[in-house]
Amino acid sequence: MLREAVLLPSFGVTMGFIASGVILCGVILAIAYLSAGWIAAQGKKQLFLVGFLWLAATLAFEFSFGLLRGLSLSEILSAYTFANGNLWPFVLILTFFAPILTSRPGRRATR
Repeated sequence: MLREAVLLPSFGVTMGFIASGVILCGVILAIAYLSAGWIAAQGKKQLFLVGFLWLAATLAFEFSFGLLRGLSLSEILSAYTFANGNLWPFVLILTFFAPILTSRPGRRATR
């Protein structure tokens, strides 16, 4: 909603998508960092598993929501390009790696 209501009208399509992607990346990293203690992963494998589950949940939501809105598969997949400054593919990669990137040094996985 922030992107559609504020960022795109204020900055234009390309800069609005870039700003939206950067903000979303910051939110994902903050959530990953703040939830590290709650997740309490024991090693790198578990951190990667958490990232995989976050990515799978995100993709399941995106595709389900898009299909429920009546979008075609090609319309949904069009969001997975870097066209017009869209950072969504990078956001998905960051979602996968966020748990390992933000694991706290005292609990950094060694396996």
